[in-house]
Parts: sequence; C-alpha cells; structure tokens
Amino acid sequence: MWSSSSSNSSCYSFMLTGIPGLEAAHVWLSIPFTCIYVVALAGNCTILFVIWTEPSLHEPMYQFLSMLAITDLGLSLSTMPTVMGIFWANHREISFDGCFTQFYFVHSFSFMESSVLLAMAFDRYVAICYPLRYSSILTSTRIAKIGLAVVCRCLLAVLPSFFLLKRLPFCQSCVLSHSYCLHQDMIKLVCADITFNSMYALAIVVLIVVLDPLLIFVSYILIAKAVMSIASTSERLKALNNCLSHILAVLVLYIPMVGVSMVHRFGKHVSPLVHILMANIYLLVPPVLNPIIYSIKTKQIRRGVFRVLTPRRISFPWHDGT
Repeated sequence: MWSSSSSNSSCYSFMLTGIPGLEAAHVWLSIPFTCIYVVALAGNCTILFVIWTEPSLHEPMYQFLSMLAITDLGLSLSTMPTVMGIFWANHREISFDGCFTQFYFVHSFSFMESSVLLAMAFDRYVAICYPLRYSSILTSTRIAKIGLAVVCRCLLAVLPSFFLLKRLPFCQSCVLSHSYCLHQDMIKLVCADITFNSMYALAIVVLIVVLDPLLIFVSYILIAKAVMSIASTSERLKALNNCLSHILAVLVLYIPMVGVSMVHRFGKHVSPLVHILMANIYLLVPPVLNPIIYSIKTKQIRRGVFRVLTPRRISFPWHDGT
C-alpha cells in the first residue's frame, strides 16, 4: 500500500472500509445491496427497452427519460464493483488509478443526474408554457445537442479535480471510509496544501449542485404561473400531473444530496456510520426509485412495462370461432 520513493510516503493503492462497525455483517448486508443493484439495473434497462421499442414513446419527454435511465445505469455500475467486492469477497484493496477512475465516474454521473433533471424541467416548461410550439422547439437535433452539452458539462467539470488531486502526495493513512472512492474522502488523506482543490470543488458544487435546483425551481414558478392562467380545473390538474413524476425524481435526488452535504459540513461529531449510510442513500436510491416513479406515474411507460413483463397470449384457431 505504500511507496517510499520520495521523502513523503505515498499511497499506490487504497483500502476501502465498507460499512465501519458492521464488517462482520457484510455477508448479510450483501443481500439488500444486491437487491438494490438488481432493481436499479433491471428497472432502468426496462425503461430504455420500452422507450426504444415503442414508437409512440419517441417523443422529447421520453428521450430525456432515456438520458436519465442511462445516467442511473452509469451511477449504479460505477459503484457496484467495489461495493459487491467488499460484501461478497471481502476484497477491500483498490489500485491508485482504479480509485481515481471510480471517483471520476461517480462524481461525473452524479452531476449528470442533476443536469438531466434540469433538462427535463426545461422540457416540462416548454410543454406547458408553449404547447403549440413544443415539437418545433424540442426537435431531435436540439435534444441531441442538449444531451451532448450535459455529458460534456459534467465530464469536463470533474476533470480538473481529477488532475488536481492526482498530483498531490498521499502520506496519511491509505484507508478510505466508504465502499467506493469519493473526492471528499480521498482529499482527507493528502498531506499538502489543498486550498485550490477545495476552492475548485466549491465552485463546481455552486455551479451544478446549487445552480441546477435553483433553475429547476424557477422553471416551476413559471410553470405554476402558466397553469394558474388555465381556466379549466381539469386541465390544470392534467398539466400538474404531467410534472409530478419529474418533481418526485427531483426530490429523490436533492433531498439525500442536501442531507449528505449537511452531515458532511455540520456533523463532525456524528457517527461515521451515519456518513456512510447517507452517502449510500444519495448514490443508490435515485437509480432504484426513478424507474419505479416513472413506471407508476406515466401511463405510457406503465403500459410498455406491462407489455414487456407480461408474456404474449397464445391464440388458438378455435378461440376465433372457426
């Protein structure tokens, strides 16, 4: 785990803790974690398959939902190898480069989730405030550009943190307190000035984690204003119902995110177990709940899921009365 090629020892691999205090129960904990990953992977793959195979779902709203499902898959797959390696095989060691690669993708997909929800808020704003121009504003080309912008925004935003952290020496303990590699966990092990790293990380948090929900909130103020101008009560309810799935997805992401941030900033004396559980909830819950939310609240998705899960009925000649 250690290299002594310089005056300051440096980690060339890291040790992951798993869930501190519950190491003896990791085998049992693997059961709920396995179920969580299976549900997340199966749910998001089903959403993608339904949208891909159903021509009536090739609309802007469902294209954005596909982006959300892909992001959720990426978020689940980026943490699954180390989490299940610890719980199943007690494999705690992760290479230096492997840890940095995981931290890069975990944070990139996490920020991407926020950016996709912002794009979906724009979709709902256009659909309700400019219904007659919806298809002309959100063309396939424009949606592709939005998707590309989301990917580039998040991958490029995390890249400087990757290189800024990698250039620093790690001469503290090489033990990380989570089941996967996170920037805020790794930077605690650095034995050098991290002022610039911290400032950049704060800037990214403000530009993505703060700005995105703020813009989503503004979009819903404009949506509410447009809905209140609709004379028919039934039309108002229909418009609000079209936004309900997205609102729930926003809450599922940002409530744990705020909780993690509050615990990290102000919970210095809180048990490490609380920090670990909050981090797991923040990264694992959205990929599980998002496909469930959209399957329950969106009629077209629900029908498509039933079509996929229900085997086709075999018709026999005598059923036709012949």
